Amino acid sequence: MSFLFELHPQSQRIANLLRQRGEKIAVADGATGGLIAASLLTIPGALDFFVGGGVVYSFRARDVLFALPKDAYKGMRGASEDYALLQARAMRDNFGADWGLAESGSVGGSSHPTGAAAGTSVAALVGPLGEFTQTLETGSDDRIANMESFTRNALDLLETTLSQ
Repeated sequence: MSFLFELHPQSQRIANLLRQRGEKIAVADGATGGLIAASLLTIPGALDFFVGGGVVYSFRARDVLFALPKDAYKGMRGASEDYALLQARAMRDNFGADWGLAESGSVGGSSHPTGAAAGTSVAALVGPLGEFTQTLETGSDDRIANMESFTRNALDLLETTLSQ
């Protein structure tokens, strides 16, 4: 069974929660490479709750998608709570969404530009209920397995928060 098929039931629950609340989300995929957005877009009529997103995999992509001054990142490193929260806020604000969800991590297989350990991911969610983060450390250098684990971590944070 493919990964998106596995995530589909959870994505459906998330879609239902967002629709019930009348809220929309924007997503910044980092080390997840677009899998968070892709999982939410498996839901027919996703336009009801999904505004947009992007894969933030380079400093150039970060600068274009978040449209923040370079000094906004001063003292921050990737795969950290403050960095992921900054991204989630920017997604929410720049896309005019109720919620911003961002994932920042080091997926492994190569060195991370800021030195973050492979297998480390931070999911950040910002919206009407507040600001939330959830860190995952797999301890693994398995790139594909980490991408899947990081995606599940972000979706778990989203579903748990919306279920409050």
